[in-house]
Amino acid sequence: MKKLFHKKGSLILKEKPFACVLHSRYRAERCDKCFKPGKVLKCSNCLYVRYCNRFCQKEAWPDHQDECGKLKAIGTRTVPDAALMISRIIRKLQKGGDYQKGYYTAKFYRRFHDLMTHEDDIRNDVPRMEHFQSLLVVLRSLVEVAAMPSNAELLQIFGKMCINSFNILDDEMNSIGTGMYLGISIIDHSCRPNALATFDGTTIHLRLLEDYHGSEVDFSKIFISYIDLMNPAEERKARLRAQYYFECNCERCRDEQEQQLMVAGACPNVDCDEPLAMLDRKVEKCPRCDTAIKHSAREMFREVTDFTLAQLAKMKDITYMDICQLCLKKQENILHYYNVWYLKTLDLAFESAINMQKWEDAIGYGLRLKDGFKKYNGPFHPLYGLLLLKIGKIQLYTKHVVEALQNINDSEKILRVTHGEEHDLYKSQLIPLLCQAAGEYDALNK
Repeated sequence: MKKLFHKKGSLILKEKPFACVLHSRYRAERCDKCFKPGKVLKCSNCLYVRYCNRFCQKEAWPDHQDECGKLKAIGTRTVPDAALMISRIIRKLQKGGDYQKGYYTAKFYRRFHDLMTHEDDIRNDVPRMEHFQSLLVVLRSLVEVAAMPSNAELLQIFGKMCINSFNILDDEMNSIGTGMYLGISIIDHSCRPNALATFDGTTIHLRLLEDYHGSEVDFSKIFISYIDLMNPAEERKARLRAQYYFECNCERCRDEQEQQLMVAGACPNVDCDEPLAMLDRKVEKCPRCDTAIKHSAREMFREVTDFTLAQLAKMKDITYMDICQLCLKKQENILHYYNVWYLKTLDLAFESAINMQKWEDAIGYGLRLKDGFKKYNGPFHPLYGLLLLKIGKIQLYTKHVVEALQNINDSEKILRVTHGEEHDLYKSQLIPLLCQAAGEYDALNK
């Protein structure tokens, strides 16, 4: 009997990559085949890629054998990820990869030639074309002259890679590599997605974020988000135009109320929590408490916002706790608690406090972050689930057992949907922590 609907959390697509590459910065700590962390040993010939065991090395050999000698000749230099990815795609195609089918239903599939290239858009994209030209130089060291496609063919491969690749994420949603998946490339973007992609090693899993009514999934009605959702609509649109060459006009991008909330200021009356459009001159007073919005308050809002954006840009690679604290102090009673720049500052402060083992500070930042993460990422999103898990773990460590159990329980409900009960994050990290929290809670109440 066919299902009449698919429950939230159902796995609707699972696929191994057509080609993938581990980010070079993780070469010394992750396996080039399975991407799992741990002790890894270099390939004895090229000394470039590393594997966690002989099984992974053997599994990788059919693909690695052709690139091994080239990587050996390059020596100690680091190969750009994109160049290595393109070289692997070229070799895959030479071995008949264009006939490989990526099924997204029992009957329908995609092949490499079905993927969009956006060739005209890329030719008009100066930074992308400069990147492409630099990759051509590196590719001459990675691919035999006789096997090298023409520049026109390479541009098409480059375009397909840029448009159709996924960031491969670890359990904490950090990008550790890039993968191209044929079947799942059929899925379009929405800033209000009804599905989500997670990873088990390099295998991509697509799960529903809400119940789907129908016996068979219509993938034209399934959407994922290609980008960070905790950004204002104009930021999201700009990123999608630059990366994927399309204009998003989804329901969320048309939600003017949310757009205003994401960049809202706090009411000058500290006893009022109404979000205000501080830069809109037509808004002369708070609609809730009637407090007037003075020119000085608007200027302070603009100044704090500009300062915050400048500091966030500086902390893209390294986060500094003192800068986060300075930003948060300036933002107090100026930026609304649903302002995304305030939330991004809190997020950096939370992670920085964890790294510095300032546990009570981390708990404080995390608790202030919860509502915003839930609002903008959605109630069933791994980033929200992971936030709750981290808070709960720290609370358990610092003996806030009751609060820890609540947050870990809430995290379990989310990660069961986003990752499934068989995922390593769920069964090897969350469940043992949940058992520990429940045990300590029972001990307290005996």
